[in-house]
Amino acid sequence: MFNLKYQWLMLEYFKVILAKVSFDKVLFEKELIKALKNLMINEVKELKQWCTSKFNAKYSDVIDRCFGKFNKQLNLSI
Repeated sequence: MFNLKYQWLMLEYFKVILAKVSFDKVLFEKELIKALKNLMINEVKELKQWCTSKFNAKYSDVIDRCFGKFNKQLNLSI
């Protein structure tokens, strides 16, 4: 149970960080990459939905690039 709560907190933590750095494209991409390295696959799917709904108009290229690299590394389609 502790591990699930910790993972949920990490996802929420990365959402807060991404929202705070969303003023800068380079920082946003850096933090998104960090999040992808630290979250579990089901959380990555949720993060992708959240990023797309919040930032797709501004950073669609960054979102596509980061999640595309993640998909290739793990042979996923999220």
